[in-house]
Amino acid sequence: MNIDELIKLSINALLTNKLRTFLTTLGIIIGVFSIILLISIGTGLQGYITKQISSLGSNVIFVLPGNSGGLGAVIANKLTVQDAKNLQSRMVSIAKVSPELRQLETLKYKNFKTKGAFVVGTSSEYPNVVSTIKLVQGNFFTAGQERSGVNVIVIGQTVYGKFFKDKNAIGKRIFVGTKLYNVVGVFDKIGSFAGVDADNIAVIPVESASQQYGINSIARIDISANSNELLPVVIRQINQILLRRHTTDDFSVQTSDSIISTVSNITTVLSIALGGIAAISLLVGGIGVANIMLVSVTERTREIGLRKALGARRADILRQFLFEAVILSIGGGIIGITFGVVASFVLSKFFVSEVTLWSVLLAFGFSAAVGIIFGMAPAIRASRLSPIEALRYE
Repeated sequence: MNIDELIKLSINALLTNKLRTFLTTLGIIIGVFSIILLISIGTGLQGYITKQISSLGSNVIFVLPGNSGGLGAVIANKLTVQDAKNLQSRMVSIAKVSPELRQLETLKYKNFKTKGAFVVGTSSEYPNVVSTIKLVQGNFFTAGQERSGVNVIVIGQTVYGKFFKDKNAIGKRIFVGTKLYNVVGVFDKIGSFAGVDADNIAVIPVESASQQYGINSIARIDISANSNELLPVVIRQINQILLRRHTTDDFSVQTSDSIISTVSNITTVLSIALGGIAAISLLVGGIGVANIMLVSVTERTREIGLRKALGARRADILRQFLFEAVILSIGGGIIGITFGVVASFVLSKFFVSEVTLWSVLLAFGFSAAVGIIFGMAPAIRASRLSPIEALRYE
C-alpha cells in the first residue's frame, strides 16, 4: 500500500468510533498544551527580568545583604543606612549611591486610602542610579530636602490616580501611616508584574523612613559607576569600605550582568522542569493511545485475518496500525500546540509569557514520538496475528 491508502484507511478506522478517538486524543492535547504554556511562562519570565535588569545599564552594581546573592538576608540583614553613607562619601568621584529601605504601608488623602503601598526610603541620587525612573509631575526630592529632614514624597501612578484623579498633586499632603508628607513629584507609569502593581509606590528620604519605622537595616544598596571602565575600581572600593565594618558573609556585590546570568540559569532550569512536568501528562496520553490501539486490534481481529487472507503482508498491517497511532498523537499535538499558543498570547496580556519556536518543535516532536513508541506494540501484535486464527475469532 502507498502512503495515501494508508492515511485514508487509518483515518476511516479512527472515525468509526469518534468519541473514543476524541477522548484518546484529548490526553495528547492536554500534554502538548501544558508543555507549550509552561515553557512559555518560563521563557517570558526570563525575558522580562533580563529586560528590566538590562535597562538599568551595565554599569549598575547591587550590594545585597548576606552572601550568595543576598540569600543570607533571610537570616540576618546587617547592611545599614550608615553603610550607604560611607560608600557615597568615599566614592563620590567615581560612583553614585542610593540605598533602598522598604516597607508596606497604608497611604491616606482626605477620605481616600490605598492599602499595601510599597514605601521606599532612598536618597536624592535615586533617579541618577536607577535611570529608568521618569517623572510626569514635579521633581524628585533634592539633597537639601533630604538633609533638612523635611517630609517629602514622590508617588506612583496608582496612588496618584486614587487620590488626585488627573489633578495637580504637587504641594498636596498625604499620610504615610501616621505621618504627613508633602508631595513633590509623580512617577510615570511603570506597570505590573505577576499581579504586583509597581505603580502602588511612594518614595521618601531614607532618613525619614528609618526614623518613622525604627529600622536601620536596608534591603539593598544600588550603585552606578560613572563609567563602565570604572566598574572594577568601584567593586574593589565597595569591598574595601564594607569590610571595615562587616565580614564577607554580611554582603554580596552583584553586577547587572552577573544577575542576568544567574537569572537566565535559574529560569532555564525552571522552564525545563516545567516542561518535564507537563511531559508526564503527555506520557499518560501515550499510554492511553497504546491502550486504545490494543483494544482496536482485538476488535478488528477478523478484519486483520481477512486482509491477510487476501494477500496483505505483515508490514502492511503493522504500518496501518502504527499510522493510526501516529495520526492520533500528531493530530492531538497540532491541536494542543494551537491551544497552547492562543492561551500564551491571552496570558501575555496579564502576565509574562512568550512562545518560542524550540518549545513548539519540542512539543510536536515529543507528541510524534509518543505515537510511534506507544503505537509500536499494538501494531506489532496486529501484524503477528495468524490469518486462520484471526478469521475464527469471535
